[in-house]
Amino acid sequence: MVHWPKSVNIKEVGPRDGLQNIQALVSTEGKINWINKLSHTGLSYIEITSFVHPKWIPALADSLEVAKRIERVDGVTYAALVPNQQGLEKAIEANIDEVSVFISASETHNQKNINKSIDDTYPILKEVVSDALSSNKSVRGYVSTVFACPYEGEISISKVMKTCEKLFEMGVNEVSLGDTIGVATPKQVEEVLSILLKYYSTDKIAMHFHNTRGTALANVTASLMTGITKFDSSIGGLGGCPYAPGASGNLATDDLLYMLDGMNIETNVSKNKIHDAALYIQDVIGEPLFSYDSKISRKTLG
Repeated sequence: MVHWPKSVNIKEVGPRDGLQNIQALVSTEGKINWINKLSHTGLSYIEITSFVHPKWIPALADSLEVAKRIERVDGVTYAALVPNQQGLEKAIEANIDEVSVFISASETHNQKNINKSIDDTYPILKEVVSDALSSNKSVRGYVSTVFACPYEGEISISKVMKTCEKLFEMGVNEVSLGDTIGVATPKQVEEVLSILLKYYSTDKIAMHFHNTRGTALANVTASLMTGITKFDSSIGGLGGCPYAPGASGNLATDDLLYMLDGMNIETNVSKNKIHDAALYIQDVIGEPLFSYDSKISRKTLG
């Protein structure tokens, strides 16, 4: 018999990962209003923006203004993606609670995403992590292309292990393992985690799935079976990596909530309020969302 966890921590990445890869540009007011809605859903973690140079992610060019103007709710961690010292300075100015650094397990994807080799990226991240910790910020590390790369194909577990080891040595609190192009299967997830969890406890690992081939929830289930209880997700399944061809939307928060609720796994997140927040951003971008929940809602309303 499987012993499912009693609770799961959902980390909402929609305002950052969700908006960085859609055609519509959401206004500053639209982003602020959306984040404020999310803050009242019961979520304890929201990644609100990215302090990457606007040249690379134009959709989030207003990151500093958004971060300064949102209404903060006690008990909610407000996080942001930070690539370098310049980004960290803005994150500190905006009083971000948690800094997220990122790197790929794939050399080619790292070059495309960061314009640097993996070895050249480590010293930059080390400085960012050190200074963030000195500023009393918690730090999270993203590892992209954990299961496969759009340029190199399958990625060896040894590369993933090395990257995780480097990040933990720098002092990150946890590492989020990304299935950047959504190719992982439950068997692969179990195999990777069975190795990683020999060295790191489950509270140090989060999973970040994309739903390119409809396997995100299956991969969540495989992760739950290993004891993992932290998952990144995006309302409506919005998002994807601009520098990874074929990377479609993220695991949808609304679909994840439906499954966890049906399994009697506690999240403390309101499905109704998440649904309302999904309808809001759908109206703002003027396009249908990708989640199964939103599709069912459209059929019901129709």
